[in-house]
Amino acid sequence: MIDETAIIDSDEQDLFEHLRVVVDKGQSLLRIDKFLMHRIENASRNRIQNAIEAGNVLVNDKLAKSSYKVKPQDVISVVLPHPPRDTEVYPENLPIEIVYEDNDVLIVNKAAGMVVHPGYNNYTGTLVNALVYHFNQLPTLPGNDGRPGLVHRIDKDTSGLLLISKNERSMNYLAKQFYDHTINRKYIALAWGDIEQDGTVSGYIGRSVNDRRVMSIYDDPEKGKWAVTHYKVLERMGYVTLIECKLETGRTHQIRAHMKHIGHPLFSDTMYGGDKILKGTVFSKYRQFVENCFEIMPRQALHAQSLGFLHPSLKKDIYFEAPLPDDFKGALEKWKKYTSANTPNDGTNED
Repeated sequence: MIDETAIIDSDEQDLFEHLRVVVDKGQSLLRIDKFLMHRIENASRNRIQNAIEAGNVLVNDKLAKSSYKVKPQDVISVVLPHPPRDTEVYPENLPIEIVYEDNDVLIVNKAAGMVVHPGYNNYTGTLVNALVYHFNQLPTLPGNDGRPGLVHRIDKDTSGLLLISKNERSMNYLAKQFYDHTINRKYIALAWGDIEQDGTVSGYIGRSVNDRRVMSIYDDPEKGKWAVTHYKVLERMGYVTLIECKLETGRTHQIRAHMKHIGHPLFSDTMYGGDKILKGTVFSKYRQFVENCFEIMPRQALHAQSLGFLHPSLKKDIYFEAPLPDDFKGALEKWKKYTSANTPNDGTNED
């Protein structure tokens, strides 16, 4: 995958080959940017064009242009100023909170801020690095190299429960439950706005055309994967609402994107616009109160609270819950205190 942040002028330092493609004999003439879209995973055409313009794509050892049309037997190289990353996951003695463990599975309560598995700019300090240190020969799924034991994941700044497989049999057994959407997962979230009633959000979720880091909801099945989130109101606090979300599917950023889609971004969610004051009064004391809440919880207010599944050996349903972490509890307590001390649009008693 080509990352724009890694692209620099090719004349300034040595370059390393990250991808080499020899064009098939039967290949018809095709623009190189379109050709590479089908050869590089998760790379947009715009990103490829930027890489070509920066001199990171060579054809037969010569700089290419985006308009160049590949021909049979062309040798295409993608070069970057850093060597290819070693794909081996190295063990690290990192603290992890184990909720449950037996011969087949491991339940971990992940802290917010910990990346689940190694990836670009996060090759160390991840949960997988810790798992490799604590456990030997964790299994992988096809196409899941570098993520031993993982059958699902949660975002870096989302806290809560993760299910880990300790052997290949349990990995396959649990992976099928995730595929069949029979895993019981519930999240607790604090969302902006007064959500009036329980509901369901659905649609095809895919990368935003404006920002590839962000997910958007589409009506077109060609633009994403089907996703369904059911939400239930737990407590209303005027300008924010505490909700429980139950996943029917498990897509990247699903809850965060769905709540943004219906006009209720998660509180303090930087990527989806929840890190701004979206509801409330114009009083300076209120603004200061919300800023204080942001300081207490400088990440999206989302916690994977519960996890239930059919155990691969016991063949019975087991269920786990993780309490809200301190940052979430702290922000929630301040909002409750604010709600009890202030009437709507009254800015005289803010914290």
